[in-house]
Amino acid sequence: MSKQLTGRVAIITGANQGLGLEIARKYVQAGADLMLCARNKDLLDEVCTELTGMAEPCQKIVAIQADVSKEADVQALFSATMAAFGGCHILVNNAGIYGPKGEIETVDWSEWVRAMEINVLGSVLMCREVLEHFKAQKYGKIIQLSGGGATNPLPRISAYAASKAAIVRFAETLAEEVRGSGIDVNCIAPGALNTRMLQEVLEAGPEKVGQAFYDRSVKQKETGGAPIEIGAELAVFLASSASDGITGKLISAVWDNWEQWPEHRQELAASDAYTLRRIAGRDRGLTWGDK
Repeated sequence: MSKQLTGRVAIITGANQGLGLEIARKYVQAGADLMLCARNKDLLDEVCTELTGMAEPCQKIVAIQADVSKEADVQALFSATMAAFGGCHILVNNAGIYGPKGEIETVDWSEWVRAMEINVLGSVLMCREVLEHFKAQKYGKIIQLSGGGATNPLPRISAYAASKAAIVRFAETLAEEVRGSGIDVNCIAPGALNTRMLQEVLEAGPEKVGQAFYDRSVKQKETGGAPIEIGAELAVFLASSASDGITGKLISAVWDNWEQWPEHRQELAASDAYTLRRIAGRDRGLTWGDK
């Protein structure tokens, strides 16, 4: 991999496993310096050791235990980043959980709220913390991890679905707030990955997640799911100068031809393609539903 991120400092949340870890590996290969965070310190320390072993002597890898849903932790994380690196250029909001599984009236309410705190409020808090710095340097890349819940209903996994839709719309809104400031904000839909979250669904069983979703998950595990490295490669692209000016988009790592998007920056900027939108009757050929 070419050193597209040499001289860049990236914060990656939820970096101790799954897609967050794979993004961190790709960023190291691309030359970036990294501030890693997660709630599980032991696993985070293991990852920091692994990535330090991969890095060039000129690269720096730092890891700090943090809960992104806690404002004090987020502030401490950013302060530590500035102290260690003297700056920051990239924020990858990867930390997220499924939350409780089951019908909405039966799930534990505190667990449902907790999923929203981590998935939505945690990402918003991280954005709030880096924005002043990004605006001052007139440059920044904010990369938000989305999921299937952003574009499709997920019965019995309602906290996850609602949180992912909410955070995509927040990212689209933030992209408009900072448009013209040199800050790009985009979301990644990485595809159905065979990570710990898939194992959670299988362990919950069809009685909690529904038979159809459970059956799809079993098939996903058997077939291998979407390649995790594709989502990580998209995260490198969105952190690099190759994606400058591409903002406010929800991008499928697997299905969108994002490698060629830099050739169409003006078209993308002028279009609502690759964003969340309501489907009207006229969009589906219905002649009776719209005025």
